[in-house]
Amino acid sequence: MAKIKQVVKRTGAVVPFRKERITNAIYRAAVAVGGRDRSIAEGLANQVVAMLEEATQPDHIPTVEEIQDVVEKVLIENGHARTAKAYILYRDERARRRKERAERSAHPSENIPWHKIWEVLNWAMDHDVHTVERLNARIARGEFPQIVRETDRAYNEDITTASEMIRERRDSVKIVIIAGPSSSGKTTTTIKLSHLLTKMGLSLVPLTVDNYFFDLELHPKDEYGDYDFETPQALDLELINEHLVRLIAGEEVRIPFYDFKTGLRHDDRTPMRLGPGDIILIDSLHGLFADMTRSVDDELKFKLYIEPLLQMKGPDGRFVRWMDLRLMRRMVRDATHRAYKPQQTLEHWHYVRSSEMRNIIPYVNTTDYIVNSGLPYELPIMGARLFGHFEKWVEQYKDDPLRQDAFTRAERVYRLLKSVTPVEDDSAIPPDSLLREFIGGSCYEY
Repeated sequence: MAKIKQVVKRTGAVVPFRKERITNAIYRAAVAVGGRDRSIAEGLANQVVAMLEEATQPDHIPTVEEIQDVVEKVLIENGHARTAKAYILYRDERARRRKERAERSAHPSENIPWHKIWEVLNWAMDHDVHTVERLNARIARGEFPQIVRETDRAYNEDITTASEMIRERRDSVKIVIIAGPSSSGKTTTTIKLSHLLTKMGLSLVPLTVDNYFFDLELHPKDEYGDYDFETPQALDLELINEHLVRLIAGEEVRIPFYDFKTGLRHDDRTPMRLGPGDIILIDSLHGLFADMTRSVDDELKFKLYIEPLLQMKGPDGRFVRWMDLRLMRRMVRDATHRAYKPQQTLEHWHYVRSSEMRNIIPYVNTTDYIVNSGLPYELPIMGARLFGHFEKWVEQYKDDPLRQDAFTRAERVYRLLKSVTPVEDDSAIPPDSLLREFIGGSCYEY
């Protein structure tokens, strides 16, 4: 019987074998179908390791694919058919994405809001911020304050358009959903939209779905102890649906309270009932996830999606990635408001992105309206705050096969920020700017 000490990743890199990775994969698949018993996942992982060691020759290092094959076998043989299905579907999905990237398919993605992007690109060209070079030139001419004003005006016009669309449907809409990936600016957008709708005579009642989190210890975590709380299954979707249906029917419900300090949920805490003409307002990372509001008819919902759809080319001729903008926003916000080090945010980001690709991005084009929260002026601001961190991380992670994702992202953002003229003075950014949600100094309470 061979004692397994290493595993070959798909990249060919040989890394230490960790049973915890198998446990986490099994538990994550179980959570996707409603399971919450980590001890079962640990027992199944032990079986996987035993089967691997029995079948592995002393001089053979198993591959990730070989290990996954054994996981499927153990799940099925132990009667965990639903968990096995979730695991197989996730594995197939990841394989399909790798194949698509390798083939560089020429087919346009159905998950990208092409029409909205064209509007944003047209605006960027009209305002001479469609490349980093042009942005730097405007900054050199002392036009940073003008860039801020022009950008914020476009963002606020987007929100005004959304509010007018909701007003037109005021007789049928019972729920307004504001959704988008992490650090897209949902909170500021929600506040601004709420103010506009209130002026129009609409009564909005916020439902904070974060209070529906399961206890933290029930979430999947990796071998570093990093919890994966980015998935919609981290929320009690059944209870959310029950409360939405009862609220729309005019009943009173008692909303739970989730204590982020202790990681515990306390049920039946806050009474809530809708009055005549009230509209439920949901600001949620996973607001577009079908199971979040599956019990409510679609005609009763207005769904708004927000994403920093910045259209700006870097020095390499490629467009700046939206996810990198959000990564930097979250780093600054977490460090300021949540005592979470920027390096921790970087190392956790693969969870964020994985969940987005599965549970957020596929629903982009199912929305009623899309708001662009991309701000050309955030790049020079972030450059002044974060460039030194990324420069350090590129060196730190370059030879670490276990942190390949962190290295790839760090290197890409480092090259981008290196090309941007940094701006230290943020006084030109008004207190109601969306960027203030992340860098501090906002006039809104978050």
